[in-house]
Amino acid sequence: MSTHQDFSGRSALVTGAASGIGAACARALAARGAARLWLVDVDGAGLDALDLGGCEVRRITGSVADEALWQGLAPDLIGLDHAIVNAGIGAGGPIAEVTLAEWRRVMAVNLDGAFLTLAASLRAMAAKGGSAVVVASTTGIKPVAGIGPYGVSKAAVAHMARIAALENARAGIRVNAIAPGGVDTAIWESGEDFRRSVAAIGREATLKAMAKTTPSGRFATSQEMADCILYLLSDAAANITGHVMVSDGGYTL
Repeated sequence: MSTHQDFSGRSALVTGAASGIGAACARALAARGAARLWLVDVDGAGLDALDLGGCEVRRITGSVADEALWQGLAPDLIGLDHAIVNAGIGAGGPIAEVTLAEWRRVMAVNLDGAFLTLAASLRAMAAKGGSAVVVASTTGIKPVAGIGPYGVSKAAVAHMARIAALENARAGIRVNAIAPGGVDTAIWESGEDFRRSVAAIGREATLKAMAKTTPSGRFATSQEMADCILYLLSDAAANITGHVMVSDGGYTL
């Protein structure tokens, strides 16, 4: 293991940690020596199911969009080393057909929740520096029809990361974003079309069909995304800040 990606003795916050990319990041941090993890998700059972070895773990069940959650955590987070701003939900429908209630539901988690998470993390890192990665999406870079609220929210959080990077560079805090393409995670389950396809031809065949628009011909695994995220968090990326890393198998080409 490269010492530049060794997290021994360090602390990290991961939101959306009960499954998918968040869970993969939590496991990777624990495997690379992290001493203390704060894991946040609405899925308490999913958090409890994570086996992270001897790492000290605080599991917080709640919504990242709840300001009171972050106010309560603030004293405990002081001295935080790393943050992964990952929690998010999916949404579907053309812009002209999306209701304001649905728009706000997505923005509450994907944008407001990301803002609250990042702001709390930056305050916790202020005294000694650190690094954060915001999970955006290629749908925030490349327009994709039918997922307006999701794509807009991901474009917004990517730009938020760049602004935060500029504001906090002198304090020794690096902030980057990652824009994944298709990843095999549970977020697809929220889509009716996806569920219908799975019922008809199975999950593996459905993902393979969806990946036809990706030059690599496949969707990434959560572990592959975690590897990219931990690189950006680590000392190996010490000179990288304000960057949006695209990891998409060529989808945006």
